[in-house]
Amino acid sequence: MTVAPSSNALSARRLVRALAAAGLATVLAPQAHAGVTDNLVTSPTAMAMGNAVTADPPGIESIHFNPAGLARLTGTQKIDAVFVAAIRNTNHFVSAPDIDIGGFKDDPINGKSSGPVRQALEIPFYGIPKFRLPAVLVPSLGVSYNAPGSPWTFGTLVYLSAAMSIDRTKDPDDPARFDGRLVQLQRLVYLSPAAAYKVSDTLKIGVSVPIAYSAFAINTDFRAPNKLLGTVGQLQKAVCPDGNGTVIDTLTFGLCGGGPEGMVNPFKRAANIDFDLRASFDPTINLGVLWEPKKWFAFGVVYQGGTRTTYTGSYMFHSDPMLRSFVRGLNSSLLGPVVGAITGMPQEIPEYQSGNMTAKIPFPWRVQAGVKLMLTDYVQVNADVSYADWAQWNQLTFRFDRSVKLLEMARLFGYANSSEATFKMGFRSVVNYSLGTQLNLTKKLALRFGYEPRKSSIPGDKMSLLAPLPDTKLKSVGLRYRFDNGGEVNVTASYMKGTYNIPARSDCNLNCDNFFNLIYNPYAATDVSGSLVVKYAGASYTRPF
Repeated sequence: MTVAPSSNALSARRLVRALAAAGLATVLAPQAHAGVTDNLVTSPTAMAMGNAVTADPPGIESIHFNPAGLARLTGTQKIDAVFVAAIRNTNHFVSAPDIDIGGFKDDPINGKSSGPVRQALEIPFYGIPKFRLPAVLVPSLGVSYNAPGSPWTFGTLVYLSAAMSIDRTKDPDDPARFDGRLVQLQRLVYLSPAAAYKVSDTLKIGVSVPIAYSAFAINTDFRAPNKLLGTVGQLQKAVCPDGNGTVIDTLTFGLCGGGPEGMVNPFKRAANIDFDLRASFDPTINLGVLWEPKKWFAFGVVYQGGTRTTYTGSYMFHSDPMLRSFVRGLNSSLLGPVVGAITGMPQEIPEYQSGNMTAKIPFPWRVQAGVKLMLTDYVQVNADVSYADWAQWNQLTFRFDRSVKLLEMARLFGYANSSEATFKMGFRSVVNYSLGTQLNLTKKLALRFGYEPRKSSIPGDKMSLLAPLPDTKLKSVGLRYRFDNGGEVNVTASYMKGTYNIPARSDCNLNCDNFFNLIYNPYAATDVSGSLVVKYAGASYTRPF
């Protein structure tokens, strides 16, 4: 009689940790753009130069990179651009030789690899279309105006400043589905009023106010492979091998009261979670200075302000029969409700629980500076360095419109408010550099090369497959051709790749198996290795009109 209450109390505790932490951990995926996915499809010119263009801002696209560059434009200009991008993320899972999740040792994902990845694009004020593509097409456009003889230039630009899209739904058994079946993140600037002033022939200043539609959507399966939950499952097998409860069990704590469906397996899917959040009006500010004292030398600096954006949206928890039946059996026994009352557990877990949610997510400020050197009349070299304040992502708080049943179970472990959850992130600020080279083959034709090693702001022991963003290297090649009528075409192709190898038990956002882990670890005691590859191309046409 003393073993049963202990086992049920333990099962309740681990159910708390497995469900509440796993479910809410999925909302942490906004980290996906943290220092890696910025500026990927913003400007074909900047892409070709490794985004090292602060001292040589590219025309109307200066609005983003250094608004002071607008002051170099005359007359009325227009730019149309288009980008094609494809993201691939492969992962391989190998269980540790000594894997033991409370007596469960055969993880069905052992030795398997994740399947194909597709992309999607969220349409502002509409959502994500149902269809998925092997790549996405992103348009961009902008205009600028400078009155004859005026030191002022004005403009606006529509562009995608940051994005991440991973869709693993094509294979319903993809082992990576437990850490994100769909991850869709983007920051689309739909209006960016800008003004630049020509102080002198060598000094220019500028300001722009990008107004963005920011969104992220996540759909993920989750499971809870941990030792305590596994121990409960093994205890169930010992008490009721066929999954059916007994009279003694009913008169005590209902360990097997949920029937065969309530038999706990830590490797089995426990639920599906769907989040859809957005901020339709998200303004920031860019301040830039451009100093060009010599024909062969220029210096630029830009400050891109941050915000504390409030996202609003909806959530949906879909619990599988395993958890619902287990809790129902516990509460249908004689003494199970007593345990539930003491621990603050709900009387039942609904199959579906939905509602509205908000999250105040900082968009960090960053500063970037660079130089342009004309080594000869035919060779130009750009070099930039940047700093982004991702350290402010120390923790994030998410608020729900009602008490979440899964969080009610977590009251025993310090979650006093079941309509709110705070998570420690531990992000770090990063310093990155980038290089670009332009070869002026003729007065009309130029060839460009870019290189940008990108440090991830996500520490290696905090990474997850929701945001599989290791350090990466971006390489680009492009060309520019100028027409006699003042028009200009820029074409660029880029390739970015990063790899990771996360040994079992080294990342407690992914694969730890400690007895009292409170963080979601869907691949406990499993080595996870993989790569992130982004291939993209862009073309733009700028012309006076």
